[in-house]
Amino acid sequence: MKLLRSIALTSACLLALSFSTLTQAQGTYPDKPISIWIGFPPGTSTDSVGRILAEKMSKDLGQPIIVKNKPGVGGTLAPAEVAKSQPDGYTLLLSATAPMGTAAHLMKNLPYSPLTDFAPIGQTSWLPFLLVSNKTKGLDTFEKYIAYAKANPDALTYASIGNGTTSHLVMLMMLNKAGVKMVHVPYQGSAQSQADVIGGNVDATFDTMVTVYPHVVSGRLNALAVSTTKRTTMDPKVPTIEEKGLGEFNLGAWIGMFAVKGTPKPIIDKLHGALNRALADPETNRKLVGLGTEVVVSETPAAFSQFVAKNYKLWGEMVDISGLEKK
Repeated sequence: MKLLRSIALTSACLLALSFSTLTQAQGTYPDKPISIWIGFPPGTSTDSVGRILAEKMSKDLGQPIIVKNKPGVGGTLAPAEVAKSQPDGYTLLLSATAPMGTAAHLMKNLPYSPLTDFAPIGQTSWLPFLLVSNKTKGLDTFEKYIAYAKANPDALTYASIGNGTTSHLVMLMMLNKAGVKMVHVPYQGSAQSQADVIGGNVDATFDTMVTVYPHVVSGRLNALAVSTTKRTTMDPKVPTIEEKGLGEFNLGAWIGMFAVKGTPKPIIDKLHGALNRALADPETNRKLVGLGTEVVVSETPAAFSQFVAKNYKLWGEMVDISGLEKK
């Protein structure tokens, strides 16, 4: 009996010590640098948003926030890395629609679960897609582009940032609605895909306005149409896909921040507050809007979690419509 009481007392002490240590860690968080992993190369929309937010949030939290890029496989390498990390709030993920909404519907052996391996913190952005073409064939309007594709099946090529990514699925949806066929050329990121479109190696791409619009301004690419119901404030001269006769076409990409599943709620709440303060900051907001993003603030982490789950279902339905199979 004495032995049992001794074991019980020791267990209680260890539990109390563990709780005390955890509480102290949460209270002093953060007391060392934080890393934000991004599954896309520098210069992409997710990376650009991440670096702007990291700068502002680091001042708020009083610790450096280091951006770590791990591109490849449609943006899934970074989430896979973060999912293996300790749930202490020091390893975060800034991810997007493709790795968190479409990948699980397209990859048989995805090494993480978008819905169960992470603790959502908050959304940051909504990004319209912009269909662009190069200057080589004179296809500088949506009408010319579609007419050429109908007259020459599989003669045109289009780039994406990877099989099953949002840029791929949005283009497939447009091709299906227009009743045309083109050849898909996948890349590992926006920089590479857009470079080949600009160089004339690929005819077109449907990518986020954040990354592709500067090439329109510079005169290197033609802006054909945007993917959202309304024209964008960045360039209201560019028509929408719906205006060109392809109804019910309102698609975009989102970006949001996550921690590892099991991260204590006080830490999630602290990160959520810092993120929303960064998004509300006039200068930070101006920078994000200047990129071509629509700034979005999640009222609570739970609200963002619900959004992620709903979006996951939506893109799953789009994958089904596309006919793509898991690989």
